[in-house]
Amino acid sequence: MRNGSYLFTSESVSEGHPDKVCDRVSDAIVDTFLSHDPYSRVAVETLSTTNRIVLAGEVRGPAEVTSDLIEQVARHAVKEIGYEQDGFHWQQMAVENFIHEQSVDIAQGVDAAGNKDEGAGDQGIMFGYACRETEELMPAPIYLSHNILRSLAEARHSGAEPGLLPDSKSQVTLEYVDGKPVRATSIVVSTQHSGDLEQDQVREIVRPHVVNVLPEGWMCAEEDFYVNPTGRFVIGGPDGDAGLTGRKIIVDTYGGAAPHGGGAFSGKDPTKVDRSAAYAARYLAKNVVAAELAEHCTIQLSYAIGVSKPLSVYVDSRGTAKVDEGKLATVLQEMMDLSPRGIREHLVLSRPIYARTAAYGHFGRAPDADGGFSWERTDLVDSLRSAFGA
Repeated sequence: MRNGSYLFTSESVSEGHPDKVCDRVSDAIVDTFLSHDPYSRVAVETLSTTNRIVLAGEVRGPAEVTSDLIEQVARHAVKEIGYEQDGFHWQQMAVENFIHEQSVDIAQGVDAAGNKDEGAGDQGIMFGYACRETEELMPAPIYLSHNILRSLAEARHSGAEPGLLPDSKSQVTLEYVDGKPVRATSIVVSTQHSGDLEQDQVREIVRPHVVNVLPEGWMCAEEDFYVNPTGRFVIGGPDGDAGLTGRKIIVDTYGGAAPHGGGAFSGKDPTKVDRSAAYAARYLAKNVVAAELAEHCTIQLSYAIGVSKPLSVYVDSRGTAKVDEGKLATVLQEMMDLSPRGIREHLVLSRPIYARTAAYGHFGRAPDADGGFSWERTDLVDSLRSAFGA
């Protein structure tokens, strides 16, 4: 985003949104393969619709990950989200599995062999971004959008709000003055609910979850607070709208505040640079901003299928860098091996840590003790400061 005064909007969707159901199922399958063999290759897509899940994709992994186990994993993922509705129920839904073995042509280009290092699983461009708008070094609109829905989900799962159902969306518009967010000008929340709740009741259930998430004094005017604008949201989830893996890539990243290379994350093992290199780019950008070398940092990486090293590394601080950006790009490559293998080893990505990423964003999350969200660490700060005498 630019300097000056303007409005900027980002949206989020909950774990029960049809597309997020698919991301969760696909990532749960990735975790299952990696828990049996950390070198499994997985690229799994999910489609969801009324009482039906369809799985497709390519894998190479241990024989003990059977079709029956994959079906159990899919059902368990849907159960954890909370779907026990007539039109979409974890027990009643049909699960169709069309997953097959990975192409040998892809495998020979990606696998390490002889003097050849492991290559990228596909060509593509990946972006990472960080800024000083929040303590988590994330753009404020997407961060607040996620947290509103996370708060509602926690109330639903705990039983505090039994009238809430899994499918929901949020949208936050912030006013920026001199390039910094100062207040919300509008908030939109649409949440699936039980049929015995009226719109006014839903509005009052939602209100504290918005007010408590926003910084003090940021709440928008009452006429700009929209809750279930259609008036009723009982039929939802995959019964109301079909879902697909990878359709919420802007929700997954920076809410439109930074570029996106176009590749989805969910359903892919960490040899796929769509996922791992986007994590690496965020990791490096976050460390640059945390080291106070820039107020904003965008990093682009590019790859070719079968080639281990990135074709380019680009750094853009939007004019806020306190150091030379060209030198910064060089120093970052010296601090981290940006080959697929190097990224995977540096961030220790070959672990079953991905189902938890499927909702509420892949970035701006606290690193977990078991290595989840390792790309959110800021352990390069001291080295970066030292490299630039800061």
